[in-house]
Amino acid sequence: MKDQKISIAVIRRLPRYYRYLNILIEEGTDRISSAELSHRMNVTASQIRQDLNHFGGFGQQGYGYNVKYLHSEIGKVLGLDKGHSMAIIGIGNFGKALARNKDFASNDFYVKSMFDSDPAVIGREISGITVQDAAHLVTSLKEDPVDIAVLTVPKDVAAALADKVIEAGVKAIWNFAHCELEVPDNIVVENVYLVDSLMRLSYNDSHRPHK
Repeated sequence: MKDQKISIAVIRRLPRYYRYLNILIEEGTDRISSAELSHRMNVTASQIRQDLNHFGGFGQQGYGYNVKYLHSEIGKVLGLDKGHSMAIIGIGNFGKALARNKDFASNDFYVKSMFDSDPAVIGREISGITVQDAAHLVTSLKEDPVDIAVLTVPKDVAAALADKVIEAGVKAIWNFAHCELEVPDNIVVENVYLVDSLMRLSYNDSHRPHK
């Protein structure tokens, strides 16, 4: 990879490339040009080439891209070649849905542990994993570490739980609580605001051409 700062916009497009390439592999496609990939993804061919050139290009003029190789290399850029263990904290309806999501395992993310504070939930088994008491969160994660903590909790308790998972040694947080977390510089946080996506949909619907 070239020694340069990659824009957030480019990084956000990488998972989409990875997903489309996976579809091409399933279809049995061996190679594809930037123009063909552009047609499928509705991204300009020049944008695709510019994005991939940040990481070395991966293509050959007159040949295009080897689909399996490009898929593998983008996976390495995204860190997917290493695999990531996760702890889900908050096993309400949304937490349960995440725990049962089969797409995680197919992309080398796997749920290792679950935590909740509700006595009605603690001790239940979901997707083969027993829900543990969140009161023992720090001790449990120190004894059985994970790479990513997934917060699916109300925003009024998210900050305190984030502090606990950081104390336990977790360096990455996937935050679904509707709040900004204040964390040390060495902690990575990805905030997911589902309503923001709905607002973008609302904007695009409101401003689409009417026939």
